Amino acid sequence: MTISRKQSVMNLTRRDFIGTTAGAVGTVAYCLGAASVAGSRAAEQDSRRGSQRLSLERLKQFEALGYGMFISFDVEAFCGVPLLSKNNKDKGGPPAKAYAPDKLDVGQWISVARDAGMKYAVLTAKRYSGFCLWPSKHTDYTVANSGNKTDVVEEFVKACTERGVQPGLYYDSLDLHHCFGRRQEDVWRHTTSLYQAFMTNQITELLTNYGSIAEVWIDIPSVLGRGYRTFLYEHIARLQPNAVVLMNGGFHDGTKIPVDRIWPTDLISLERTLPSQKTYSQWKIVEGKEYYIPGEFCDSIMPSWYWRQDEKPRDDQKVLAQFQACREAGVNFLLDAPPDNHGLIPETTVKALMRLRHSTGI
Repeated sequence: MTISRKQSVMNLTRRDFIGTTAGAVGTVAYCLGAASVAGSRAAEQDSRRGSQRLSLERLKQFEALGYGMFISFDVEAFCGVPLLSKNNKDKGGPPAKAYAPDKLDVGQWISVARDAGMKYAVLTAKRYSGFCLWPSKHTDYTVANSGNKTDVVEEFVKACTERGVQPGLYYDSLDLHHCFGRRQEDVWRHTTSLYQAFMTNQITELLTNYGSIAEVWIDIPSVLGRGYRTFLYEHIARLQPNAVVLMNGGFHDGTKIPVDRIWPTDLISLERTLPSQKTYSQWKIVEGKEYYIPGEFCDSIMPSWYWRQDEKPRDDQKVLAQFQACREAGVNFLLDAPPDNHGLIPETTVKALMRLRHSTGI
């Protein structure tokens, strides 16, 4: 008698079923467990679009990158002392010619990032020194007047594109060189309309001259004020609609959004502070609306953000613990690997990054 496939499956005993193949057991376990959980999560996400500008799909693409390289490099690598230290005599930053890497190789940076398992990189196009790694038309404090005239931003985006690493750009709202009517001690407190126009012009250069940018990282956004910060966020979104915008909120565990200092933003930064395992969630309530806001933890593999001649990479196990805590919480891990004053990521740093990749299995 011919038995239908449906009847055959229905007549199998538990022992018969298990005995067929080990793979079948795995399939059943998946169907009854992981698939149902994934399905319920997907259904929940579909019903929770959120009020954020970017789609859940785009934000999850960013989260899927997981691991990126932060690259702190500019005139400070040639100072000998941190610009923000009390021992620094050049409070407005050293002259542009002080920046003079003699072996600059931006491609090496991104090759290291790729080989270390990193999927994206964020370059400090302009940090608090005010020095610009591209030949901006709005200031003379740039590579164009330095000891090495290479357009680092151009080389960075090109290297990322060639090596399959997504490029991001960092811009600091704090600027010790371009005060625009402020006393230097006031640059930590507020900006002027002149500085805001300058910042808008420079952001426009960065986001229109170098192709597609995956992430735009704005540091110290608290000095901008809510009005200009909103304008800037919308301006960035117009120029690079697919980019995720991060307004850095400083040292906190990502549980809450410091609206008065960073809003609006697509991401929440966790600067040197690990996510709370109990209260961290991407879903946030901001001014009565629900938003999906991914997190990004940042720290340096060195004790300092910039290269220092007498410093060595931090303890492997401490960096690994940070990496694991971030990935368990679903937070991206952005690890700074500063190039030295030759313009290369030092071999000791490279080896530490490769040990981390080996430990994580990525």
